[in-house]
Formats: sequence, structure tokens, C-alpha cells
Amino acid sequence: MNQRSLWIEGLSDAMGFLGGALLGFWAGHLLGLDIFSPGYGNSTIGAILLVGLGGGLGLQLARRWRATLAQKRDESQ
Repeated sequence: MNQRSLWIEGLSDAMGFLGGALLGFWAGHLLGLDIFSPGYGNSTIGAILLVGLGGGLGLQLARRWRATLAQKRDESQ
């Protein structure tokens, strides 16, 4: 791997994770779950779970997107 591909990999992973985590946060907010409420009640745990799931799904989507781009690039060569 060259320097540029590592840079693209890191940026796409970060953007996928952050985007997914933000979507999870806003989904929890729309459902009335508050990640910043004091203590660890059910509402807080549910919101933390949604942020974690969203981040993980966003990361997986970014990796699949990169794999698809690599496959298309290999097929065109």
C-alpha cells in the first residue's frame, strides 16, 4: 500500500464511523433517548447503544465502499 491509499483508508473509515455515530445519535434523539442524561438509566444505555451501532455500521459501509471501488479499479485495468 502506498501513502495515498492509507490516507484514503483512514479518512474514509473516520468519516464512515463519525457519520454513522451521528445518525445513531439523532435517531436516539428522535426516539426520546438522551445520551447525556445523568446516570446510566435505560434511556442513556439505549442512546449509547444506538451511537455505537451507528458508528459500527458506518465504518462497515465505508469499508465496503472502498472494496467496491478497488474491485472496479481492478476490473478496468
